[in-house]
Amino acid sequence: YGFINTCLKSLVVEKYGEETWEKLRLQAGVQDSFLTFEVYKDEITMQLIDKACKVLGVPADIVLREFGKYFFEFCKRSGYDHMLRTLGGNLYEFIENLDALHSYLSLSYQASLSSNCWAGEMNAPSFRVEKNEDGSMHLHYYSDRRGLCHIVPGIIGAAALDFFNIEISMKIVNQTEEEERTGKKEHIVFLVTQTPLFPCKERNEFSSSSQCVVDSENQTENQLNKEDLEKAKNTNGDRGNSVCPVKKSHWKTLRGIITLGKGKLLRGFDPVYPKSLWIDTKTFCNGLPFHMVFDKELKVKQAGVSIQKIVPGLQTMGICLDQYFRIVHPEVPFTISSIQKFINSQFVFQTRREMMPESWKERPMLELRGQMLWMEPLQCMLYLCSPLLRSLHELEQRQMHLADIAPHDATRDLILLNQQRLAEMELSSQLERKKEELRVLSKHLEEEKKKTEALLYAMLPQHVANQLKEGKRVEAGEFKECTILFSDVVTFTNICAQCEPIQIVLMLNSMYLRFDRLTTVHDVYKVETIGDAYMVVGGVPVPVPTHAERVANFALGMIMAARGVQNPVSGNPIQIRVGIHTGPVLAGVVGEKMPRYCLFGDTVNIASRMESHGVPSKIHLSSSAYQCLKYKNFEITERGEIEVKGKGKMHTYFLIRNKSATENEIMGRP
Repeated sequence: YGFINTCLKSLVVEKYGEETWEKLRLQAGVQDSFLTFEVYKDEITMQLIDKACKVLGVPADIVLREFGKYFFEFCKRSGYDHMLRTLGGNLYEFIENLDALHSYLSLSYQASLSSNCWAGEMNAPSFRVEKNEDGSMHLHYYSDRRGLCHIVPGIIGAAALDFFNIEISMKIVNQTEEEERTGKKEHIVFLVTQTPLFPCKERNEFSSSSQCVVDSENQTENQLNKEDLEKAKNTNGDRGNSVCPVKKSHWKTLRGIITLGKGKLLRGFDPVYPKSLWIDTKTFCNGLPFHMVFDKELKVKQAGVSIQKIVPGLQTMGICLDQYFRIVHPEVPFTISSIQKFINSQFVFQTRREMMPESWKERPMLELRGQMLWMEPLQCMLYLCSPLLRSLHELEQRQMHLADIAPHDATRDLILLNQQRLAEMELSSQLERKKEELRVLSKHLEEEKKKTEALLYAMLPQHVANQLKEGKRVEAGEFKECTILFSDVVTFTNICAQCEPIQIVLMLNSMYLRFDRLTTVHDVYKVETIGDAYMVVGGVPVPVPTHAERVANFALGMIMAARGVQNPVSGNPIQIRVGIHTGPVLAGVVGEKMPRYCLFGDTVNIASRMESHGVPSKIHLSSSAYQCLKYKNFEITERGEIEVKGKGKMHTYFLIRNKSATENEIMGRP
């Protein structure tokens, strides 16, 4: 179920972070989230565990053990705390009743599956526990899923520490292919040893003041005066039971004693049985309408009236039980020896279709769930059971009624309560699906938002775009020094006159894509393109002291990149002119529709003049740009004085190369 995969995700995210989970799930090729009650393939869980071992660099047994510990805590946080706490008063009882818990949960999970037409059933592992004389236990673990046995020590260890304040060690003593059960493929036997833990305060008291314990016990014994003891003996005399005095060991042994007389405490309890059974056969079969008694050869000796009504063949005493039923859980052979071995488990029987009356042929088969009791004097097995029905719908499918179930049988209440719980689970499942849909939509929305922002940041500086998004007015800013570059294509007018428009668009697009990549390489800001003119600036909108070097390296990259763009007329590489000037500017956003971040000032005009008075395939520098670059490891040659339109005579230079950078570094190639 998705509950397991969700728990595994939560463990990885909580202990190793979201990035580790993302890496793990991508390697495993699984989705990011799972629905609690939806069935997923076992391969998904196994893939996640396998990739977790590789990504985290941890052996599988350690990963599974940690997962077992975390799974126990995850179950508690998910609302199963009280359910787990009440399974048993000690670890033996807790483990013994795990199968019963799985059986109860399957009522909801399987009914949820059927109501949503999902395939599959809850296929939980099974447990059988045996006590040893030395206080240890042998825990038998059965599962269809191989390789997950190391989860068990994690879960049982966490439960023992939390619920019973004991530490346990679990060691595998046997691991075989399953022989005693028909359905489970893996059978692991653990040796479980227990070590009680005392709270700090109790431990100190116990170790430092053992005399207090003895005094406390003596005081307790003194309180049990002779008169009360005599009364207790007389009371129990008819029952053939002797009074057990308080054992002088640790004061904790007072647990389990019962109160008699005037609040005095005595240990032990023995039930009283009548000499003969005060119930007639007819009343017994009517009062327990779903029960069967069978002997070692599986021959039916007795059956309740309701089960006789549903399976008429049982009215013929002496027929073999396995002809009419098969064992669904635990998956064992239908023999007395197998049943005795798992006698503490809940047994689920299912009717065989071929042996049912004609009216049942189209109905789902009836399942019975209950416990086995071995009657040694009679050498027979008593099966006390009830119909296994999860909802009113299943009751109707079998054309049964609540009246068919005995009034004292809790199955009646369970069906009604489970009906309500299933409705709540269905609502919860729908909410979970809606939540997942919203999460996916939110993720897609976030992706689209990032695309929109990327487009916006390509048109405007990021801090300017953010201010506009917030509805703020963007004030114009003055920059004391920056470096501006202009470029254009040589003989662009002639090329346009001799080519189709689409050829011009393709040529410019090919050229501008190369230039745009270089703006990222050298971290300069692209201001705009007009026709064949390309304008960038360094030091705006974020002032940097290396603005001139950045623009100079960008210009060298432009000359190299232009060689890869073909002139559609001649077929030769195109030629560009580049002009650079350094000076102060004013920058700000202009317009509301399609706003642009524009630069204003004489620096812009001079940079444009450097480009228009330049030479093909050369980088033309003004004197101020030269002053910024002359000590920066660039090779620069003097052009001399030239007449510049609107500016008169100006002393200019040509940038040749960067003496400390290779062509690959200039082009941003590895």
